[in-house]
Amino acid sequence: MMRDWCSSVPRGIRISVQITPNAKKSEVIGVLEDVLKIRLQAQPIEGKANEALTRYLADALDVPKSAVSITHGHTSKRKIIEIVSSTLTEAHVRQILLPADI
Repeated sequence: MMRDWCSSVPRGIRISVQITPNAKKSEVIGVLEDVLKIRLQAQPIEGKANEALTRYLADALDVPKSAVSITHGHTSKRKIIEIVSSTLTEAHVRQILLPADI
């Protein structure tokens, strides 16, 4: 069974992402296997890409930056992110991060 990139956890939502740093702009580029691919306008040094990723997701999902945390993969391109929220649903996250045109 293939794992999904977006799932519910007790305190909110968990998403699996694969990042590509040094992009012209930060944007979601689609789903590959079990991860959401995101380009980031940040360099992969000194935590800049992680910082850009949490800011990007917080802005996109309209949650405080403190609600977004990287739980696995701090130094990897593949990361697991948890978003603490009582209002976000899997369907809502998919709708926001994966518009129909991708």
